Amino acid sequence: MELETTFHGTREFSEEDIIYFKKGIPGFENLKKFIVFDVEDNGVFSVLQSIEDKDIGIIVVSPFSWVKDYEFNLDKETEERLSINSSEEVLILNTVTLGSKLENVTINLRAPLIVNVKNKSGEQLILTEEKYEIKHPLFKEGV
Repeated sequence: MELETTFHGTREFSEEDIIYFKKGIPGFENLKKFIVFDVEDNGVFSVLQSIEDKDIGIIVVSPFSWVKDYEFNLDKETEERLSINSSEEVLILNTVTLGSKLENVTINLRAPLIVNVKNKSGEQLILTEEKYEIKHPLFKEGV
């Protein structure tokens, strides 16, 4: 299949690439189907692109590339909703807010996207642990 996005050109994808967010994503509750692809010429940033709205593409990263000790426990209810049976089935992504200056780019560590890569179901969690910021500087010294 082919998707013409507003900001990232035409993207080829297959049915197996679609991640289904049953509840949508906060702020985009009406959008349920997304694909993930790498930002061109960049091995760090990816795009979580809605296939239902060509204007919605969210920059995401793996938190483990930026915060060495990033960890949290998935509750049983989330594991059941996403049919997660092992940690190998889990992909964790965090949204990035871009700024006009490099020092203004932030990562939302408080609300990770959890994806079961086996069945392609996903959900955004809101962590209650206050040790993680909503606007954690991505290019922070010592990270």
